[in-house]
Amino acid sequence: MKATDSDSNASKTASPTVVASHHASLNALPFADQDDVINASRGLIATYDPRFIKALDGNTVWDVEAFDFLHGAPPPTVHPSLWRHSQLTNIHGLFEVVPGLYQVRGLDVSVISFIEGDTGVIVVDPLVSVETAAAALGLYRHHRGPRAVSAVLYTHSHVDHFGGVRGILSPAEVDARVIPVIAPAAMSYESVSENVYAGTAMTRRADLMFGRGLPRGPKGHVGVGIGQAASEHGRVSFVQPTLEITADGTITVDGVEFEFQLTPDTEAPAELQFFLPQLGALCVPENATHSQHNLLTPRGALVRDARAWARHLDEAVLRFGSRTEVLFASHHWPTWGRDKAIEFLTHQRDLYAYLHDQTLRMLNAGLTATEIAEAIELPPELESRWYLRGTYGSVVHNVKAIYQRYLGWYDGNPVNLWKLPPREAGRRYVEYMGGADEVVAKAAQSFEDGDYRWVAEVLGHVVFADPDHAAARELLADTLEQLGYLSESGPWRCSYLTAAHELRHGVAGIEESFAKAEMLNQLTPEQWFDTLSVRINGPRAFGEKFSIAITFTDLSLSYRLSVERGVLWYRRGSDEPADLTLRLAFADFSTLLYRQAVGAGLDANGVETSGDVTVLGTLFSLIDTPDRNFAIVTP
Repeated sequence: MKATDSDSNASKTASPTVVASHHASLNALPFADQDDVINASRGLIATYDPRFIKALDGNTVWDVEAFDFLHGAPPPTVHPSLWRHSQLTNIHGLFEVVPGLYQVRGLDVSVISFIEGDTGVIVVDPLVSVETAAAALGLYRHHRGPRAVSAVLYTHSHVDHFGGVRGILSPAEVDARVIPVIAPAAMSYESVSENVYAGTAMTRRADLMFGRGLPRGPKGHVGVGIGQAASEHGRVSFVQPTLEITADGTITVDGVEFEFQLTPDTEAPAELQFFLPQLGALCVPENATHSQHNLLTPRGALVRDARAWARHLDEAVLRFGSRTEVLFASHHWPTWGRDKAIEFLTHQRDLYAYLHDQTLRMLNAGLTATEIAEAIELPPELESRWYLRGTYGSVVHNVKAIYQRYLGWYDGNPVNLWKLPPREAGRRYVEYMGGADEVVAKAAQSFEDGDYRWVAEVLGHVVFADPDHAAARELLADTLEQLGYLSESGPWRCSYLTAAHELRHGVAGIEESFAKAEMLNQLTPEQWFDTLSVRINGPRAFGEKFSIAITFTDLSLSYRLSVERGVLWYRRGSDEPADLTLRLAFADFSTLLYRQAVGAGLDANGVETSGDVTVLGTLFSLIDTPDRNFAIVTP
């Protein structure tokens, strides 16, 4: 196949290199093992009908039929393991796990669980969006009766485990705060930290990781490993917890006994697992799923602790294993049977322990992260387990995450201590290699040879040196596309194919998804000030020096903000003089920031002022609005 065959903007077919690789995988992987095929459909009560979940404005939030093409043998453009996995995660509906415990799967990237209590139902992890959560609750109630929600439980601080909560609780129930909303300690802080402080960059990177702009189909989006897709066009919400779990222990909620195990620094900075002794059911929300997980997600986050992850799983085996009859999570399907559950957990434990220990062994021998990722081999017993395959996380990425956690990004070689930025390096590489046309000609031959990783590296330099070089962009897009077809990991596939799509068509300009007004309205004053501080344009603020005293009348809290030397700093309770004093309700503070009202506009927003009001306009002039759709694969 020639890189320039057919329309340059069209998806290409799989190359002979990709086809041969997939054929080898078909012969090497344990496709005869049908346990997952059986378990993914076990307990199905009903599928969701109608086939669409829509928002109030009529836009489709979830299309049940979007992945109906996932049937039959894997096509040449999809890794056989990922194809099989996506077929299983696409099975949707209401499922009985055991009597009293139900799940709705396949209506979002995550799974919502329903635990029946004495008076109502306890809802665990209400999906990404209000619309899909409400649809899931409706499906449950249609078949199990109109049970009231007696509690909500967030297992951890990622948006796909709390974003739909207002589809579960009514506004009156939220305002009354009578229904318990349970979460692990520090969950609210970590949710804000991850979704707001670096939210714009994470969201943009998530466009690639989750393939948000890709068409569904064998040459595009087939699933992301942890689920099919996120309902990112829905309404994301949040309700502050009323009860934080701060230590391991047992509580009873609506007659149901929960034995909690805190597992911080695993898949999320704030996360918990729980055992239901009355049901013999152990929930390990995202610490042990039917894919290898990410120790550092490609969208970006704090690096997770592989050693702590393994130890928490071992602790779960010791505490709950002998009593566990079914193991369930907030992604994928359950595992039934005590022996199967213990085997599942111990294999997961050993995977993260092995990756941790071997990475440390090799980095202490002087190998870099890239070298370790190429050299490491998994034990055959782990390599052959479907639930440890890299359909979501990957060995390569996880090894580099462990290296980063211990040693950081720098590999110790001074050659890499002060590297040129990509565009400047690209110009020099291309000049040294004989010019863009010469590099593209050589890369075309390497493409024919199936050396895609090398082609991507050299053409990346050309595109950053000369982003308008049409032949380089076209060949790089073709190369990334083949790498996507090769990928077992759903996020890797989505990233490669989205990058190819952006090279051919430009950045799609996707609307902001997660850090919406409702999330911002949950910030504490300190979190709001932290959010402002990371939006200050430092160079623009070099010559500014001013201060603002703020009293939030509804909270009886006072703060003093100062801008000096390019930094916004704040102190609570300071009585130092300020250039401007503001008195307002905290509930009106975000409105003030949204509207950036100055002068007479302050009165309209219910703000009492004294001092130099123009200082507020100066502050607003220093705040940057991040570019939601910044370029990644081009300069």
